[in-house]
Amino acid sequence: MTTMEEIAKRLGVTKGTVSKAINGANDISETMRKTILETAVEMGYRVSRGEKRVCILIANMAYQKPDDFGAEMILGFRKMAEPAGFQAEVVPLTKELQAQYTYDEFMLANHFEGAFVLGLSFKEPWMEGFKSCRTPAVLYDCPSLMNPVVTSIGIDNYEGMALAVAWLKELGHRKIGYLGGALGSHIYQVRYDAYFQAMRESGLEVSNDMAGVAFLAADCLKEHFQRIVDLGCTAIICSHDLLAYAVMIHCGECGIRIPEDLSVIGIDDLPLCRHTRPPLASIRQNRLNLGRSAFYAVSSQIAQVQVSSVTLHAELIRRESVSSPRMKETVSAMESKAKLRT
Repeated sequence: MTTMEEIAKRLGVTKGTVSKAINGANDISETMRKTILETAVEMGYRVSRGEKRVCILIANMAYQKPDDFGAEMILGFRKMAEPAGFQAEVVPLTKELQAQYTYDEFMLANHFEGAFVLGLSFKEPWMEGFKSCRTPAVLYDCPSLMNPVVTSIGIDNYEGMALAVAWLKELGHRKIGYLGGALGSHIYQVRYDAYFQAMRESGLEVSNDMAGVAFLAADCLKEHFQRIVDLGCTAIICSHDLLAYAVMIHCGECGIRIPEDLSVIGIDDLPLCRHTRPPLASIRQNRLNLGRSAFYAVSSQIAQVQVSSVTLHAELIRRESVSSPRMKETVSAMESKAKLRT
């Protein structure tokens, strides 16, 4: 275990100066603090466990209201952390914070032993740093970074997609389309790939024309919806619930009835799914259990048990936005309605 004395010797400063930098004292220059933190991280210094502290770093995700996407994950994490004697603090992961510190420096300066990271995109400054960081981190919906102290966590999207396709096939659907977010997102790429795999494994007809992606929901509908309908698809699976809801609204404007004319399934099972008309079927992420599992992974990493990934089972929530497809001639009438509208 690296000591403050060793850090001080490396830099030619006193142990007291090192202590001030690590403990956030005000009577030290920012340049010296930065230098000491960088050296401490490089030498593998770890804060004493007098007070066990972990944090939830969150970016690009709503979490303050009970129905917000991140709220249940934070609650699940805290329900595990606090009984285990850990203080869990939520920290908004701003661009300014990422510019001021590296991940390891921030964690050391604030005496955090590990973090659950939510909502981080590949373009965020810290993402590259997670490939070589030394402080335990659990990243939600992120690919493996091949770093022993970093764990990826999420649901089994391939399982979820297979459940949705199998249900639709059981009801009699033979042509199932897909609409999704842009493939620059890791998780949207996974769900796109999962759709094609599920269709092939179910023995159903599938082609690239039956799927479409775009950054914005409006663009996705404008560029791909009509083509998918024209191909005779009687159901559409969407990469997330908000896109599925946009499809339902668009269908209402076009005179296409859900589910009589078109079945729709989303992913995430957001609270809004229960209140759409009709209620939206969805592949559920149990966000409370994701939070619980994230703490399990963080605490394992802190105990030097290296966990590569944690994958939870997906759950298919069956609701009234899905039904058996109608006869071929009525499907053709649906297509005509859409054409007249556009």
